[in-house]
Amino acid sequence: MMYEDMKMKVEHVIDKGEVIEEYISDDQQHDQAFNKWTKSFSRMDHPTVIQIMSYEQVILDKSKDTDISGQLMPNLIYVSREKSKTSPHHFKAGALNVLLRVSAVMTNAPIILTQDCDMYSNDPQIPLRILCYFSDPALKSNLAFIQFPQRFHGLNRDDIYASEYKRLFKINSMGFDGLKGPNYVGSGCFFRRRALLGGPSTPVPPEIPELGPDHVVRKPIISQEILSLAHRVAGCNYENQTGWGSQSGFRYGSLVEDFYTGYRLQCEGWKSLFCNPERAAFLGDVPITLFDVLSQCKRWCIGLFEVAFSKYNTLIFGSQSMGVLMSLAYSHYALWPIWCIPVTFYSFLPQLALLNQVGIFPKITEPWFFLYVFLFLGAYGQDFLDFVLDGGTVRKWWNAQRMWMIRGLSCYLFSSIEYLLKSVGISTHGFSLTSKVVDDEQSKRYGQGIFEFGVPSPLFVPLTVAAIINLFSFLLVLTQSFSGKNTEGLCLQMILTGSIVLNCLPVYGAIGLRNDAGKMPTQITIISTFVSVALYYASSLCL
Repeated sequence: MMYEDMKMKVEHVIDKGEVIEEYISDDQQHDQAFNKWTKSFSRMDHPTVIQIMSYEQVILDKSKDTDISGQLMPNLIYVSREKSKTSPHHFKAGALNVLLRVSAVMTNAPIILTQDCDMYSNDPQIPLRILCYFSDPALKSNLAFIQFPQRFHGLNRDDIYASEYKRLFKINSMGFDGLKGPNYVGSGCFFRRRALLGGPSTPVPPEIPELGPDHVVRKPIISQEILSLAHRVAGCNYENQTGWGSQSGFRYGSLVEDFYTGYRLQCEGWKSLFCNPERAAFLGDVPITLFDVLSQCKRWCIGLFEVAFSKYNTLIFGSQSMGVLMSLAYSHYALWPIWCIPVTFYSFLPQLALLNQVGIFPKITEPWFFLYVFLFLGAYGQDFLDFVLDGGTVRKWWNAQRMWMIRGLSCYLFSSIEYLLKSVGISTHGFSLTSKVVDDEQSKRYGQGIFEFGVPSPLFVPLTVAAIINLFSFLLVLTQSFSGKNTEGLCLQMILTGSIVLNCLPVYGAIGLRNDAGKMPTQITIISTFVSVALYYASSLCL
C-alpha cells in the first residue's frame, strides 16, 4: 500500500511538472524537493534522489519504524541515481553498481540479493538457507553467489512460449553446479559483497574506505553526512577514472550483465552454488505475446555475442581462467545465436529441394539412413528424457521444441545480423525492455493457449516464409506419392518437413483462421508470400 501510494504521487508529479505542497511533510523536505526540481527534470536527465519522506514512508528506518504489531521494520530506501544525457548509465549493471555503493555507505551489509522488478519472494525461509551456505567454513572462502532458479506464476497450462526456459534456469544449472557452480541469471541471486570487489586472493581496493567490504557504518542512515556521501556515490560521473564495471562491481560491456558478471567472477577464481528447493524461492511474471518473448531473447543473444567476441571470450580466456569444461559450458550460451545457421538451413533447403523433386538425404535402402535416424532420435530422446524427469509434460516439451525452431528463425537470426552490423559500425536499434504490461484480451488468449502475434515485426517474416514453404512442399510430395510417383529418396525430407508443418500450426491458424487482434499481421503475410515465391523460383534455377 505504501509503495502504490508513493508510485501514484511520483507519477502525478511527473505529469503535473511540479512538487505540490501536500506531498511535503516538513520544511527540510520542502527545500530539498524544490531545490532539485527543475523544468528539465526527466527520466533520462535528473539528479540523484535519495529522499527521506517520513509521512509517505519512502524510507523505513529500522531504528524507529514499526509494523502494526510494534515490531521494528527493516530499512527501506528509495534510490534514483543521477542520469545525464551526456554520461553513459550502463543500463541495469549501472543501476546495480549505484545500489552497491549506496548500500555500502548506508549499511554495508555483507550479503546482497539482486531481484528483478517483476519477481517477488515466495518463501520467507530463504535467507536462512543461504546463510547456512555462506557460513560454511568449507565454502565461504571462495563462494561468490548462490543462484536460485527463476520460476514463474501465471504460466498457461502447456507453456506455449517455453517461458520456463527449463534448461537455462534449472537442468543446465545443475550441470554447472557439478563444476564451479551455475552462471548468474540476473534475479533470485544472493551475493557476498566481497566477491564484487576483486578476486578471492586479489581484492580491488575501493576509491574511498566507506565502500570497502569491512567498513562498519556507525552513523544513522538519516544523518546528513551519510546522505551526502550516498548522493555522491550515486552520481553519474562518480565512476569516471575508476575500476567500476571492469574490475569491481557488476561488469559493463554486454547487454546480459548477469551472464557476463557471473562469468568474470568465476574467471577470477570465485565459485557459485545452485540452490533449488522444492518450494519456489521467488516467482515472477512472463511475457504473454510472441513478439515480447522474441524481443527479450534477441536482446539476450546480442549481449551473449558481445561476451563471445570480447577480449574475455569464453573459449580462449575462459579455458585459461577456469578450465576447459567450464569454458565449454559458458561457450554453449555465449554462442547460442549461431543456432540460427543450422535451423535456417534445415527449415528451407530440404524443402526447396523437395519442391523441385531433388533428394539431399540418404535413401531408406542406404546404410547412412539408419545412422541419420539414430542420431536424430537419440538427440531428441535425450532431450525429452531430461525434460520429463525434471517434471515437464509431453505438451510442454513439444512447445519447447517448437519455440527452439521459432527462436532459430527469428531472434537468433536477427540478433546475429544486428550484432554483425553493429560490429562494422552500422547503427542498429538500441536497448529495449521487455513489456510486462498485461492487456485483458491478450491475457485471455494466453490463458487459452493461443499464440499472440498482433504487432507487425520483421521477426515474423522468416518464420512465416518457412511455414508457407514447408506446407506447400509437404502437400505437393504427399499428393505425388498418393498418385503413385516414386518418392523413396525423399522420405527423410518428408519427415523433416512434416515435423516443421506440425510446429507451425499456430502460424497457419494466425494467417488464415483467426479474426482477433492477436492474429498474424496482414502485411507480414503478404511480404512472406512474395518472399516464398521468390525463393521457390530462385531454387528452381539453382537446382
